Amino acid sequence: MLAPEEQLHIIASGAAQIVPEAALLEKLKRGKPLNIKLGVDPTAPDIHLGHAVPLRKLRQFQDLGHGVTLIIGDGTALIGDPSGRNSTRPQLTSEQIEANAQTYVDQAFKILDPEKTTLRYNSEWLLSLDMEGLLKLASNFTVARILERDDFHNRYTSNLPISLHEFLYPLMQAYDSVVIDADVELGGTDQLFNLLAGRELMEKMGMEPQVCLTLPLLEGTDGVQKMSKSYGNYIGLTDEPDDMFGKVMSIPDGLMAKYYRLASTCPVDEIDEIERGLAADELHPNKVKRALARNIVAAYHDEAAAAAAEDQFDLVFKQHAVPDDIDEFEADLAPNDEGTVYLAKIIADAGLAQSAGEARRLIDGGGVKIDGEALPAKSYNVDPARIAGAVLQVGKRKFVRIR
Repeated sequence: MLAPEEQLHIIASGAAQIVPEAALLEKLKRGKPLNIKLGVDPTAPDIHLGHAVPLRKLRQFQDLGHGVTLIIGDGTALIGDPSGRNSTRPQLTSEQIEANAQTYVDQAFKILDPEKTTLRYNSEWLLSLDMEGLLKLASNFTVARILERDDFHNRYTSNLPISLHEFLYPLMQAYDSVVIDADVELGGTDQLFNLLAGRELMEKMGMEPQVCLTLPLLEGTDGVQKMSKSYGNYIGLTDEPDDMFGKVMSIPDGLMAKYYRLASTCPVDEIDEIERGLAADELHPNKVKRALARNIVAAYHDEAAAAAAEDQFDLVFKQHAVPDDIDEFEADLAPNDEGTVYLAKIIADAGLAQSAGEARRLIDGGGVKIDGEALPAKSYNVDPARIAGAVLQVGKRKFVRIR
């Protein structure tokens, strides 16, 4: 193992908080592998680079010689984490949770080393708690303590409803740490209360408390909102290499260092040099971003796919050429009474926009081309002969050949 101070430097890279940092250093100085915990509720089937941030940190711990316990919250998911929310989450069925969990695990092991990962499901211990066990667990926390959470406090003072079962969530997450005897627990910045609850419960049960490590939220490709499918700014772990490469290249330059720290597989000392070089204007941002895009694509596909994706990116963006392999779409080209077809609907039907309304906005913004020629604003209806057999391009990366 590396020296404790060197390990701490790597672990702290990209972290928002380590509470308390001195306790983590003390644990590292013992020279024994630590048990690093991450709990995830399988509330959705697919994960993106934002979800993968704590998984990347877990992999760093594994590479430093520590063990990882990944807890699938099939018990806590029955409640749904209320962190950062102003309303009660809809409850999922056991079948939905099971299906989401399998997909999540498959994607998580694109990052984690399976041989160094212990996979647990917290339904093992949470759903077997009887009333006596639940009451004993609940007796460790006061209502005032739970209301210290910003989201609960804000909902309470705003007269927004809080279901009683939501109060149990931080207790259940804390109990997970007790069951597996966690040394460190990871979570987002919005999870700090839950992580500290685990530390508090372990102390009350006479155990050495866990260290809490929080990680910042990763902004999406727009550079503003957190990465989310609902914002359309996400980079999925299962995205095709060409799409993944292009999305990484679209992030603002100011986010490159953060993406390197939170989403890449680059060593921390190399990232330190990249960040220094960018700040000193010694490195060209485009070259740095290309290296980042190759790294991320290779992490979820392979080096050959990353190289091919870069070539394809250059073909489209530098040479303004049409990609070699593009999908074909059989459109309804029957003309209306005016002898035209409604192009906005065709764009939406082909999956190049979410709706005809969005397609109209793209046309008005100059973002739609037919065989490389941009359409003028308000060109919602076109001659069917113009698009039959033509390549329809929306934005910089979306192509389809109309049949």
